[in-house]
Amino acid sequence: MISDLIKRALYASGALGLLHRIRNRDALTVAMYHRVIAPSDPRWETCDPDYTISDELFAKTLHFFKRHYRIVSLDDVAAARRGERALPPRALLVTFDDGWSDNADYALPVLEREGVPAVIFTVADAIGRDAAFWQEQLIAAWRAQRLGEADVAAIAGEARADVSRPGGVDGLRRAIAALEGLGAPERDRILAPYRERLGEARRLMVSPADLSRLRAGGVAIGLHGKTHTPMTRADDVDAELDAARRIVAGHLGVPPGELATLSFPHGRWTPEIVARARALGYQLMFTSVPSLNRTQPGCPDVLARVGVETDLAQDARGRFRPDWMALRFFRRPAERLG
Repeated sequence: MISDLIKRALYASGALGLLHRIRNRDALTVAMYHRVIAPSDPRWETCDPDYTISDELFAKTLHFFKRHYRIVSLDDVAAARRGERALPPRALLVTFDDGWSDNADYALPVLEREGVPAVIFTVADAIGRDAAFWQEQLIAAWRAQRLGEADVAAIAGEARADVSRPGGVDGLRRAIAALEGLGAPERDRILAPYRERLGEARRLMVSPADLSRLRAGGVAIGLHGKTHTPMTRADDVDAELDAARRIVAGHLGVPPGELATLSFPHGRWTPEIVARARALGYQLMFTSVPSLNRTQPGCPDVLARVGVETDLAQDARGRFRPDWMALRFFRRPAERLG
């Protein structure tokens, strides 16, 4: 209770804001979202809560960013990278990963209402697809009670996950982590008996029409790989980088060279992958490293991002906590990753 009161007082007094204005003047903050859904939508019941926020909370986080930052577009960051113009003090860019259809349904109207530009990084092979990624399918089946403790224990055992600790959703996440370490054939074999229980009777990923609607609403389109496989584990990194760009460009009806920015799936990257992306013409690459980005001297091309999550922006009573947001974002270390 005392700690909570101190956090509120620090924010209400303006002390955290002053620290931010001085400390982060020359830093670019990149906020990372995944899914935005209205709780009344059926997709809310089976989404992964770790990667989903409500549309109402999304709007409140944007209000927070508009108060404390100068929100910039992807074009602004790219121009700063090329040395054409400097970013404003305390610049912030809004990004989304994966390519969920709810980004077009719920995030876009809020972005348009607030006049906030953004960028969505979409998985090329997921465009127009009904099914979510296999990780989210498992979470959805668990939340809908189509998978039980015994199922998760069996999957974890076959995937050689640590089954010595209690189950529940934490046990499922350990099983997912173990499955991610396997090759696709072995993972598909383990999940094959559960396939009928993993599907959902609704479209979850963006369609080509959604992408066009997002672009028209001020959301730039970037790449998030071809298959959503971590590039550090991909059999063909060039396909994840170059074939993905050609697929998405085809959906948008633009030259592939116009798509020059990417987010690394699962945040996995190496200097060698960065060098290959540069050689293919990518100008900006986004990671999941939770830091701020030093912009002096010049804007780097490998950028860190800070995730926005429900339990870091809203308390157990459903109240928005700008003090928590400030403590999460303002105090992050600033570094240059590239």
